Amino acid sequence: MSRPAEHIDDATTAQRGPGSTASTQELLLDGVSHHYVAGSGNIVHAVAEATLRIPAGQFVCVVGPSGCGKTTLLKVLAGFLSPSSGEARYGDDVISGPSYQRGVVFQQANLYPWLSIRGNVELGPRFRGVPRKERAERAERLLEMVGLPQFADAKPYELSGGMQQRAQIARVLANQPEVVLMDEPFGALDALTRERLQADLLRIQRQRRQTVFFITHSVEEAVFLGDRVLVMSPRPGRIVLDEPVDLAATYGPEVGVEMKSTPEFIEIRDRVAGAIQIV
Repeated sequence: MSRPAEHIDDATTAQRGPGSTASTQELLLDGVSHHYVAGSGNIVHAVAEATLRIPAGQFVCVVGPSGCGKTTLLKVLAGFLSPSSGEARYGDDVISGPSYQRGVVFQQANLYPWLSIRGNVELGPRFRGVPRKERAERAERLLEMVGLPQFADAKPYELSGGMQQRAQIARVLANQPEVVLMDEPFGALDALTRERLQADLLRIQRQRRQTVFFITHSVEEAVFLGDRVLVMSPRPGRIVLDEPVDLAATYGPEVGVEMKSTPEFIEIRDRVAGAIQIV
């Protein structure tokens, strides 16, 4: 597990090097509640008193029934929503709006159809004033990382759903965020593509050491990807289980899908599934 920023020494900083995207600060939810007025005029209590500390570099997966507030928490962490009470912080800073430090990968790959895949990946750095040569090199490196270098000049509609999602991940990573927030990014994909992207995501996160907050409806996916799995209750959403997952320590960091058939994996999966309350 990575250490919070205040405990990172000079040697660690030097090892990361300039332009590193490794997370250096913890994410914190402190008593966050959120409610809103529905179209019917009724007040909907989406999340109740969520308190959560995510150390730098940790991969956290969140599961729970539909409507339990998972996406609400993600939007608070992204800065898209202000909580009704409590606060969210990244390091010492209160999250009060969106930031390139916290990239968001949505369920649908909302790429700009009039831009090439390369153009989509370069767009964020371009808006931030990154020089042309640097952003081109960054896009080339990321498209290689996600396995799409030969499709750099293609338009999004020429790619399959799984390829579009890989392109969206590259576009988010091009901004060099320290935190990646992912809202069911593989939910609409077929099983084989989903399995491939799970492995790709783990490889990228281990290389770049970014904090990941990942929402999914699949308990198996959550246990496979996460260092830690959170279960939320039905609305108003509360965190009812915080389950550590340390299978990499037992089976090694490069373990693949075969881990899903091990007794340890099955035990954790069943414990997480048993904590989910369906209403």
